[in-house]
Amino acid sequence: MAGRGEDRVFRDREEAGALLALAVARYKGEDVVVLALPRGGVPVAYAVARALGAPLDVFLARKLGAPMHPELGMGAVTEGGLRVLDSSIVRLVGATSAQLDRVTARETDELRRRVTRYRGGRPLPEVRGRVVILVDDGVATGGTARAALRDLRQRGPARLVLATPVSAQDAYQALLVEADEVVCLETPSWFHAIGEWYADFEQVSDEEVVGWLERAREERAASGGPTAAVVEPA
Repeated sequence: MAGRGEDRVFRDREEAGALLALAVARYKGEDVVVLALPRGGVPVAYAVARALGAPLDVFLARKLGAPMHPELGMGAVTEGGLRVLDSSIVRLVGATSAQLDRVTARETDELRRRVTRYRGGRPLPEVRGRVVILVDDGVATGGTARAALRDLRQRGPARLVLATPVSAQDAYQALLVEADEVVCLETPSWFHAIGEWYADFEQVSDEEVVGWLERAREERAASGGPTAAVVEPA
């Protein structure tokens, strides 16, 4: 679902999440798990999960920054170990296999740190056979979202949905082939940075991520619902 024709600036991530929740309200009552791309996707996803009465957790993917130009993404790596490369960018910057491996190793270490920090030893929720809604606070190039969707697809969800308040048009079009559905409130014709579409776009800290996740689990437990269905050890 693309934008409505007029560009909107969201007050903050919480407001964006509340509006996004309305756009996915038809999934309420289904077997849904909401996964956020941290850090910024977590407060957005919290509002979505709460509205749907669904468990909330994170799914991690990290951009692979180009040598000498780390802001330029050559691809991304996921917590499941899947690496997705943008071959055109790799060729453009002339990255070698050794350079790709070094960047991948560094970002994989950071992924492991964040998995430990955010989940505290809990496993990834079970997604097989369920509706999975992957949430981010915005999509610029789509590299990390693409990698996350491909990893999650391999885990056998019944339906895979990407939900985000705002996305660049080219990234939106590219991600349509990665998810069963892309729910996006705004796809502005002019797009430079995600933060320009929020009045308040303060960086989300690790502590805030943990706080949102704990709050979601506590509310879920208080309502009598399971906090998440997890993968049982083999």
